[in-house]
Amino acid sequence: MYDIKALYEAESVSHAITLLKDHPQAQIIAGGSDVLVQIREGRRAGAELVSIYRLDELRGVTMEEDGTIRIGSLTSFSHITRDSIIQEYINVLGEAVDMVGGPQIRNIGTIGGNTCNGVTSADSASTLHAWDALVELTGPEGVRILPISDFYIRARKVDLRPAELQTAILIPKSSYEGYYGHYIKYAMRNAMDIATLGCSVNVKLSEDKRIIEDVRIAFGVAGPVPMRAIHAEEIAKGKVISGEVRDAFSRAVLEDISPRDSWRASKAFREHISQLLAGRALTEAILKAGGEIHE
Repeated sequence: MYDIKALYEAESVSHAITLLKDHPQAQIIAGGSDVLVQIREGRRAGAELVSIYRLDELRGVTMEEDGTIRIGSLTSFSHITRDSIIQEYINVLGEAVDMVGGPQIRNIGTIGGNTCNGVTSADSASTLHAWDALVELTGPEGVRILPISDFYIRARKVDLRPAELQTAILIPKSSYEGYYGHYIKYAMRNAMDIATLGCSVNVKLSEDKRIIEDVRIAFGVAGPVPMRAIHAEEIAKGKVISGEVRDAFSRAVLEDISPRDSWRASKAFREHISQLLAGRALTEAILKAGGEIHE
């Protein structure tokens, strides 16, 4: 049984905002793969819900005139993985969300729900951080756009104002053009498991494929929120590709991450595998970009 006080069905984004204003305690529900579980567990018992599931205007992947990739917040994981724009320009995001749960979850779960849930283990979160994604939020005062790194405030808390909902994830052209990425999910099982640690790396190489012109690395479950490892990025930027640079890059992630002890893994273990995953993800991203690491 699900202990739900009331369910309101939004007919448009503006209607959803009105419903949220009229029912300030209400929770947004999209696919329901997170919210319904939480209600059944008692964490949101007696909740009022505003369903945005029928808002097809929030589904799909498109490319805007300036080259920005727009992912509607109701776009399912399976849609993202199969989408031709994603496959051509930011395929690593499709690969990352294809690691979420099983087929049923990927068919119903949405990119908006995955990010608005605010959990650091979300498979989309670290990859979106590595793409310098932007979050589009729509509310009573209009539309505002902020970097995804600012959207996450603390564990399970994101920057959603009263009566506001996330309407899209945006990847600017400058964030993906010329970049190649790789995501690694470390978990106890190969499927149907939450990440013990997630690591996503994007690189942009020089024309001769010898120099790392730019690199971004982001982690999930390495702290209370998904995070970039800025010190590691600075060490590798502008450097000639080498095993020495890769190893320095891997060690430097410890300056930024702050994992905790949990029943899934100890802090020390997460610090250890964060370095391993950083090196492996950087290596794979460089190979995808057409480069080669010389030891």
